[in-house]
Amino acid sequence: MMELPQESTLLRIFFGEEDETEDGKLLYEAIVNKAREMQMAGATVLRGPLGFGHSSVLHTAKILRLSQDLPIVVEIVDAPEKIEQFIPEVMKMTQSCLITTEKVQVIHYGSNGSSEQSGN
Repeated sequence: MMELPQESTLLRIFFGEEDETEDGKLLYEAIVNKAREMQMAGATVLRGPLGFGHSSVLHTAKILRLSQDLPIVVEIVDAPEKIEQFIPEVMKMTQSCLITTEKVQVIHYGSNGSSEQSGN
């Protein structure tokens, strides 16, 4: 079972749902697949019903709107050094995104009823 250090890093990547890589793959799928390939601890894709970015254009999930291009956030929590290795891989896929990191404390990381606490 993969372990996370208690002092980890949260990586957040913000972009539009319709954003693609140069070879036409959906960006959020490409990022998650790359994270899995690099054996990151996990990745979650969040889809926002409303948001705006550097262009100040509102992106919304309202029914009457034809082109939604909703906000997407990919979150990955892992050891700081693994996050630092992953960021250049994201930058190879796109330049039109916002990338942030922050220190987090992992309280629990497990599945299937596992009660193991994260080690140092």
